[in-house]
Amino acid sequence: MPQYKVKVKWGKEAYQVEVNTDEPPELFKGQIFTLTGVLPERQKLMIKGVTLKNDSWDNFKLKDNVTVLLVGSKEEDVPKEPVEKTVFVEDMNESELATALDLPAGLINLGNTCYMNATVQCLKTVPELREALQTYQEGVAVAGGVIPAQSMTAALRDLYSTMDKGHTVPPIVLLQVLHMAFPRFAEKTEHGGFAQQDANEFWTELVRMLQQKLPSKLSNSESSQQKFKSIIDQYFGGTLDVELKCDEAPEEPAAKNQEQFLQLSCFMSTDVRYMQSGLKSKMQEQITKKSLMLDRDAVYTKTSKISRLPAYLTIQFVRFFYKEKGSINAKVLRDVKFPMEFDAFDLCTPELHEKLAPARAKFKELEDALVDATKEKRDVDTKQKEVKNYAPYWFEDDLGSNNSGYYTLQAVLTHKGRSSSSGHYVGWIKIAGGKWVKCDDDTVTPVTEEEILKLSGGGDWHCAYVLLYGPRLLEIKLDEMKLDE
Repeated sequence: MPQYKVKVKWGKEAYQVEVNTDEPPELFKGQIFTLTGVLPERQKLMIKGVTLKNDSWDNFKLKDNVTVLLVGSKEEDVPKEPVEKTVFVEDMNESELATALDLPAGLINLGNTCYMNATVQCLKTVPELREALQTYQEGVAVAGGVIPAQSMTAALRDLYSTMDKGHTVPPIVLLQVLHMAFPRFAEKTEHGGFAQQDANEFWTELVRMLQQKLPSKLSNSESSQQKFKSIIDQYFGGTLDVELKCDEAPEEPAAKNQEQFLQLSCFMSTDVRYMQSGLKSKMQEQITKKSLMLDRDAVYTKTSKISRLPAYLTIQFVRFFYKEKGSINAKVLRDVKFPMEFDAFDLCTPELHEKLAPARAKFKELEDALVDATKEKRDVDTKQKEVKNYAPYWFEDDLGSNNSGYYTLQAVLTHKGRSSSSGHYVGWIKIAGGKWVKCDDDTVTPVTEEEILKLSGGGDWHCAYVLLYGPRLLEIKLDEMKLDE
């Protein structure tokens, strides 16, 4: 793998950059963009008067410590015309429309990297994760070998920072760090390009890296104990109370234990039509294990109940299964409906039911009050101008939990195609004002809730693969907040 350490000179600035000539020149330009802010299409890179082509290194003689001259200016440095012509919405292209509507930044596909782009967009909807990344101090470490958790965490932090500026970004550094940390994601096709990867596998690895580097958030409450080392465990992690009971030896005592989860699985059996039933089917299943009483393998019923709900609930639709014929992860296209508002109450332990009751009662009171307000025809315009305040969505002694069991959908990662190693991944995310947008790599467009609900499957259209639910927020008046305090 030819790699060189070169010096990129841009005006008075100079940068040390590692170049891998097995990768296309666009990736090198993406690295320079992250350092200088000069968009790839504005870059002219030269060695001794020879200009780098976009699709080949053939004429560009690299070696260690060579100086590469960069000519180009950042977008904001380019002089603008003093008078701008009026452009109507219907005449705008997708990029102009995204800017006009204040849509989030897109991510450039670097060759079958839609699985990464869609995951990055979905996780960006979690404000606590973004805040934790902003305070992370370490940098991307690649010299002498990549440090996976540190480098991926720093690369995601820098990527989100650039996206927040409104730029469409090539996620070069995150991709390069991913390839170094997990070589399987760098697999090539027979044509030499990057192979498609499974989005949920990337989601899982990325979260695992963040789990190692982002510390938990401290609570202001004196009664709250610091239970978690990582903000990932704190805000994404749940607990299952598990009981194993031998069907063939009822007198054998039930075995009880606890399991931690960062995702729940919705299985797609033939009788599953709704997400809730797919989740429940996994909560009670039969397994075979050795019985000490019978001294042989026996059938056990494994029953799981949630005893700790996280603020952000990740649900994977198990749409892929290994098919020996063709040696591929074939896809289950079945239509399984999912809700915009999800109630996890039925999946929880009786003990958690009791703890959830007070917050659920307040939601009921609010709903009743809204019905009464509608009947009395109160001044809606006046209410809309009020600043909204929300009650804590977590238990006082467990920051990062969900204290009601109520969730609202905030991101959907979909797949279009017939196997996880082919096709196309897209992120659909909820933004400010409760509006939804479709993040199809660098193309970001507004969509409706009806379009989101059509992602449930049933054909060759985009099918929901990973769903991210956030806490449903309870709106309260400021004086009520003071009384609670």
